[in-house]
Amino acid sequence: MDGTHRTFLIVGGGLAGAKAAQTLRDEGFTGRVILIGDEHEQPYERPPLSKDYLLGKAPRGSVHVHEPAWYVHHRVELHLGEPVVAVDRAAREVRLGDGTRLPYDALLLATGAEPRRLGIPGTDLAGVHHLRRLSHADHLRGVLTSRAARTGVPLVIAGAGWIGLEVAAAARALGVEVTVVEPAPTPLHGVLGPELGEVFAALHRDHGVTFRFGTRLAAVTGHDGMVAGVRTEDGEELPARAVLAAIGAAPRTALAASAGLDLAADGTGGVLVDRSLRTSDPRIFAAGDVAAVPGTPPGDGTTPPRRVEHWANALNSGPAAARAMLGQDVTYDRVPYFFSDQYDAGLEYSGWAPPGSYDRVVWRGDVAKRAFIAFWLRGNRVLAGLNMNVWDVTGDIQALIRSGAPVDADALADPDTPLTALVPAG
Repeated sequence: MDGTHRTFLIVGGGLAGAKAAQTLRDEGFTGRVILIGDEHEQPYERPPLSKDYLLGKAPRGSVHVHEPAWYVHHRVELHLGEPVVAVDRAAREVRLGDGTRLPYDALLLATGAEPRRLGIPGTDLAGVHHLRRLSHADHLRGVLTSRAARTGVPLVIAGAGWIGLEVAAAARALGVEVTVVEPAPTPLHGVLGPELGEVFAALHRDHGVTFRFGTRLAAVTGHDGMVAGVRTEDGEELPARAVLAAIGAAPRTALAASAGLDLAADGTGGVLVDRSLRTSDPRIFAAGDVAAVPGTPPGDGTTPPRRVEHWANALNSGPAAARAMLGQDVTYDRVPYFFSDQYDAGLEYSGWAPPGSYDRVVWRGDVAKRAFIAFWLRGNRVLAGLNMNVWDVTGDIQALIRSGAPVDADALADPDTPLTALVPAG
């Protein structure tokens, strides 16, 4: 079939979907491109929602992936504000919430993820927040910048993951008191382990954040329908003007499941895809937070499918899926990458090394001054690396991870040994 007469549908109004649409046009596809988003906003990026946009430093338009005119100029049809409620694989069409039916020759699911809910009494009170959408950031910014937020009644954050810590940093920059409640013994424990968790705990304590580790929220308490405080599982009562649930995100797989597509069997969920981001239906692809990709590095190709919820994954997997939709030979095997800014600490993290996967952490640089690189090793192989306030090393760290080559730990820790010298030639 001539490309001019084909229709490619993209379900999802985030970075992955928008970059897929861009790639289709960049690669010369002349057919119909339709991007469907269930928000009324044109596609936008999510990292600023817990950083500069939340702080009021970035205007609304700066978070959009493209200028509005780009979609018109490149003939990308936007269907916004109506969710896709069904995929009819036999008829090769999708149905929107308003009953509209749209045909497809190839379909990309970039439906992303949604915040996990607390599931405790009191979450229906005004003042309980989540952070995933622009509207969420708008509401939370209104709270943090209000005069009432500076009365000393704190923001309570449930969860000390990336979102929880970034919002804590933004809130402290605005002068808001912050208490973080986290069941693990350190922040980011399930991602970075205790060694780096202690570094982040110290960073936030130095900026006035209070932690309650080893416990969870048991209830949100209120007065006249508004949040007034929280109670932890160990019985402590804490005052609160607002509560942010930052306990992770769940992949939005309902559409794929109802269409009978294969889902990942492990606890991460996600739509199961092959290395070309193709689902169990050869005409349907998945990218971004919702896709579970096999053998994602670091690994030897036998590691189980894994979802990666980071910005870089959306940035890169959307275009990869678009090329696969065009019939190109695609192997998506990028090293996971994440960045964060908290106070005066800028950092990048590459790889995947949760607790239990590594034997030790090797440090290079000055940890006390928060200018260092940390490497997670299993045996003598680098699984992951985090550089804090040290720049232009991500490529070398990812090369070490991807190579799987043995490294000398002493040389890895020595700032006078260039990382390039540790990466095997070829």
